[in-house]
Amino acid sequence: MSEAGPSRKLAAILAADVAGYSRLMALDDSATVRALNESRAVFQERIEQRGGQVIDMVGDSVLAEFRSAVEAMQCAIEVQVTLQESNRQVPAEKRMLFRIGINVGDVIAQQDGTIYGDGVNIAARLESIGEAGGICVSGTVYDQVKGRLEATFEFLGEQQVKNIPEPVRAYRVRLDAQESDGGAGATAIPALALPDKPSIAVLSFDNMSGDPEQEFFADGVVEAITATLSRIRSFFVIARNSAFRYKGRAVDVSQVGRELGVRYVLEGSVQKAGSRVRITVQLIDVTSGAHVWADRVDGTLEDVFDLQDRITERVAGALQPSIRLAEIERARRKRPQDLGAYDYTMRAMPHVWALEREASVKALELLEHALAIDPEYPLALSLAGWCYAQRSVYNWTDDIDSARSTALRLAEKATEQGGEDPLILAVLGAVHSISRNHGTARVMLERAVTLDPNAAWAWSRLGWVENYSERPDRAVTHFERALRLSPLDPMNFNNYVGMGSANEVAERYDAAVEMYRRALQERPHADWILRNLVSALVGARRMDEAAIECKKLMAAYPGLTVTKFRNAMVFSPAMLDRMGVHLKQAGVPD
Repeated sequence: MSEAGPSRKLAAILAADVAGYSRLMALDDSATVRALNESRAVFQERIEQRGGQVIDMVGDSVLAEFRSAVEAMQCAIEVQVTLQESNRQVPAEKRMLFRIGINVGDVIAQQDGTIYGDGVNIAARLESIGEAGGICVSGTVYDQVKGRLEATFEFLGEQQVKNIPEPVRAYRVRLDAQESDGGAGATAIPALALPDKPSIAVLSFDNMSGDPEQEFFADGVVEAITATLSRIRSFFVIARNSAFRYKGRAVDVSQVGRELGVRYVLEGSVQKAGSRVRITVQLIDVTSGAHVWADRVDGTLEDVFDLQDRITERVAGALQPSIRLAEIERARRKRPQDLGAYDYTMRAMPHVWALEREASVKALELLEHALAIDPEYPLALSLAGWCYAQRSVYNWTDDIDSARSTALRLAEKATEQGGEDPLILAVLGAVHSISRNHGTARVMLERAVTLDPNAAWAWSRLGWVENYSERPDRAVTHFERALRLSPLDPMNFNNYVGMGSANEVAERYDAAVEMYRRALQERPHADWILRNLVSALVGARRMDEAAIECKKLMAAYPGLTVTKFRNAMVFSPAMLDRMGVHLKQAGVPD
């Protein structure tokens, strides 16, 4: 008789994770792991008491299903109230606060108990937009529980969430205990301290053209303004990737200021009609809500780079009247000769930074179009170089030497064309690091952060160079700086991998495992992380877990061997020996 296949059912799904988990691990990994285990026990107990079933507890996440939305909500409220009480004696910066998302929807249930489908995905997305110590639910849940529980709800509007085609109605749950004490102690991540210099986030501009294809044009305007402001050393500028997280969402600018730790927000819109362009912007002081400055500039497509420069100059002047125009002039990148090359490059950017195999292939296709139009465009050259470097270091090709040499050739050509552009220098440094030229890599990356102290990715790559050089504590410092410069960056999973790697270099294997699992939770399809996770699990003598993860690794990399792994990775010989032994013990062939 054949085994029964997967079945469909309607279920209430609860998804949770720890807000600021990497920060807590960096602060005190032992105490964080203890607090995580205690919190898991609370979840387990409350879920079972309310008739639910724990599906998974991987890393710092929790996934559970219930028969009804009411049971799921009761469980979530009890968990948050219990954890809030246990946190009262813990300093604010050390509190472990969970975000919980709840949805009711159709799920696919496997025989082993795992569940999939939009019902699960929406719960996870709601959790990610929720507050630390809070609960965020879908409209479906709200419709089923309103008036039946002692909780109030705040409508967050229609939220466009990743990989879900239709907007999702979302509600923030306000518990009576939170209302009575002003939400003390549990409803938000402690606000990031404001830097001692003008601090700003440039939010995604609205596309007012009525043409979805112009989204990339609007994104390109934001990219250029952010890049130029970042290189003004007297400013603290949040990386574009973090600011981009708010794209398409109706958000309170004061919330943006708290979450990103900035005083000012620049928002605006772009309207393109034929060859005419209008860019409207406003600068807001989020501490008071006051509009510091607003402006509108009009021009043609041929003028678009001049329009961007004019906006940057005016923003800089509003933030710091004494800023010198010469400093802005120095910050400008070399421009493409053709807007087509610029457009293709902007389209490629999110694929470049995904660090996933299929995305990297798509990025290269777009960048090749850009370079066919403008073969000397340095930004396109450098990003293409980084894509080839990814092929090498992530074992995406059997011809690692060829991928490395192509990456280096493109990156060096970009540097010849782009002069002192920080991003291009950072790419060249990254490529040199994966070519095992660590000294040269360090020089390039340190030059990049000197030119642009706000370059989150360059700080992250410096962290990796320190890992390769077996200086794990210095590495963690750089990864933490990258996280502060871009707190909501989708690339932050790679910072978590870097912090895991630093712990593995220092032979703190359990802490390394936690960081690797956190990274995989953020980016489940980044299968290359499994190489690190398997090695760390063996180092921690968690052999049963290592065997499970090794099966996943070999499924993702059917031809992987220890030799291929060693050829791709660029740690010190001693570190590679240790990791190679661990992989072999887990079952990876020689």
